[in-house]
Amino acid sequence: MSRGRGVRKKIGADKETDLDKFSPDVLAEIKELFSKNVTYYKPPSREWRIPNPNEALKYESQQYRSLQALKESLNQVKDQLSDKNLEEWHQHTSFTNKAGKAISHVRTTVNAEICTQAWCKFYEILATFPLIPQRALQSGEFNSVHLCEAPGAFIASLNHYLKTNCLYCDWMWAANTLNPYHEANDNGMMIMDDRLIASTLPWWFFGSDDTGDIMSQKHLLELKRFTSNMRAIDLVTADGSFDCQGNPDEQEALVASLHYCEAVSALMLLRSGGSFVLKMFTLFEHSSVSLLYLLNCCFNAVHVFKPATSKAGNSEVYVVCLEYSAKEAVRPLLSKMIRNFGPDIAGRALFPHHSIPDSFLRQHKEVCSFFHKLQIQTIRENLRLFPSMSEEQKQRLSQLRDCAAEFYLQRYRVQYLPRSKWLSKTALRGCSLNGKLFGHRKQVGSFNERKELETLTWKEKVEKGYYKAWIEQHVSGDLGKDCILRGPGEDCDIEAWYVLKGAALPKVRSSPFCDLELLNHLNEALEQSLLTRCGNGSPRGACGNPCRTCVVTTTDHLLSEASSLFQEQPAAALPEEGAHCLVVGSSCAQQTGHLRVEFSAPPPCPAPSCVTLHDGEPRYQQEFLRCILCSLRKLQAGGSFILPILSSFTRFTAGLVLALHLCFQCVSFRCPTSSDALGTIAVLLCSGYQLPSDRLVAFLQDMHSVMSETSQPGVQRQVLQFVPMEVLLKGDLPEFLWTMNTAIAKHKLHLLGQAEQESMMLSA
Repeated sequence: MSRGRGVRKKIGADKETDLDKFSPDVLAEIKELFSKNVTYYKPPSREWRIPNPNEALKYESQQYRSLQALKESLNQVKDQLSDKNLEEWHQHTSFTNKAGKAISHVRTTVNAEICTQAWCKFYEILATFPLIPQRALQSGEFNSVHLCEAPGAFIASLNHYLKTNCLYCDWMWAANTLNPYHEANDNGMMIMDDRLIASTLPWWFFGSDDTGDIMSQKHLLELKRFTSNMRAIDLVTADGSFDCQGNPDEQEALVASLHYCEAVSALMLLRSGGSFVLKMFTLFEHSSVSLLYLLNCCFNAVHVFKPATSKAGNSEVYVVCLEYSAKEAVRPLLSKMIRNFGPDIAGRALFPHHSIPDSFLRQHKEVCSFFHKLQIQTIRENLRLFPSMSEEQKQRLSQLRDCAAEFYLQRYRVQYLPRSKWLSKTALRGCSLNGKLFGHRKQVGSFNERKELETLTWKEKVEKGYYKAWIEQHVSGDLGKDCILRGPGEDCDIEAWYVLKGAALPKVRSSPFCDLELLNHLNEALEQSLLTRCGNGSPRGACGNPCRTCVVTTTDHLLSEASSLFQEQPAAALPEEGAHCLVVGSSCAQQTGHLRVEFSAPPPCPAPSCVTLHDGEPRYQQEFLRCILCSLRKLQAGGSFILPILSSFTRFTAGLVLALHLCFQCVSFRCPTSSDALGTIAVLLCSGYQLPSDRLVAFLQDMHSVMSETSQPGVQRQVLQFVPMEVLLKGDLPEFLWTMNTAIAKHKLHLLGQAEQESMMLSA
């Protein structure tokens, strides 16, 4: 085993003067920062062999004491962070991070696409190790697959490396990640930044269930078929993880099943001679020992590398595997691993202790000890500097950060790439909206405070004032009046629309059209609030009183607005008999002003037991579509349409809003229109009806028929999407949906909180 820098590019002599301005001790410390690489060396006896498949996954897991001792000592140091305010600690460690300025320096200097920390880490790996097999460069064909890849920084980094280093080859890539648009995916497990995904969707594979869950055996086999158009796969990367801030001491164990699935995927996909890069965390658990041993048996060279741009105080390392040499030899074991593929694999040992040679364990413990020592040193140094730093300490840190940023560019010879050579040539407007999503994901308070918060019920949180801002946010006027979709919408290529079916949604956990923190709070409130508890056993509205302060928009007011909008239309477009207004929500008929008004019944709201499905409840979706189809047949040119809407969190409902946008000159919303927190509190106000194309109506009718089939007893599937995501993210639609969903979610939280507060006051 050796520690070193691996293969790296020499800093050019013409650049040395840029680093001469730094003192020798500063430069030496930065060189050490860029040297965190340990290599396994196979003994000449060839005793490192793939274990007997009959022994694999047969025994209960059994830990290695010496490695668990390292884990315990590391956790003892990490436990000193439990009372630190996370936001303050993050700000502090961002400044003490010696390579912290490298990312912004790269972004501004070389015009890197999606220049995130992941981009910089992977560029370090590319420039340090020969990841791209020589055979691929000689043949002029290079194929890569990127697992758990969101937001796409590894792909963008690889694109930059290939194009600026004149590595001319026909590069094809494919990527997998948890689908950021799938409503049932847990937003705590995903990276919601979709800047690259939205503009390169055909290259992303989410599987037949549309989730993108790589821990599904079906998904694994489908991924194999998806990449079958590639002659051979030369490189697989796996950058998967999920939020472990609730239990940081067990991060490695929590992600063990994911690492197993990533490694199996790579071993199945890669060609002989290919490369594999896998992100891991510490390497203390039995699962990591077995996995590292397997990788050493399958590849000619295995390195454990911590990029300089990976925060020194975290547990993250990258396992870099070169020259896949056991594709045939590992096939019997791989077949068994695929049969046992899934999230529940962590409880069993991949290999028993007696299958792993002592010579490997000795090297592995050295690897663990090396990174264990570095991490503990960094955490202790950060703790020492946390109370206060002297001006001298700050000045030295600033010098180190400046030196690291310059050293990064020179060591790896990172060059400028014109935007014309980026993967994504244009940015979709919807993607900039999604920046709001991950902008609200910051954890606040200390670890201890967050753990205490997790133990509180919704009622206790209301009592302690956590939702005070929403509860006291009364509505004094029409929300949505200034949020307008002007139309009719641009011509859509309806021929490109398709009906995407998947497993029935159990709950709407995420949405591309809403703040995720707000959606999480709303779901918690709906699941635990007084109104939901009453609603499960009582008629809707039997519990709680409407907020007496908020102003609710009435039907009369909506009709008055519709009449005004009708008169604003060009005189040539006005029908002689006056405009027709169709209102969904009543069973009587009347005439108001310039309008001939017709009422029809609204779609039923989901039962209280299904409230967290929101507009994703299949029966509601089917009836909502039926209302629209019936209305499009009844409405006359120039007419208005008032349609209650539960929300538009799902891609399905977003597609229907787009369909209405194609049919009306103006689409806006109004909220609140009722005080029923479990029901519909908003409407779409559509005016200036123009007859839709026959193709649009035919498509919606056919989709309604498909939905009727999926609603049959025993069928656990539903329509998830019918408008391509690229289309839903264009124009003003994403902003409109975001604004409407925010208004709906906030007001529902307001009503639920008001009811809970009132109940507590009455019982006091």
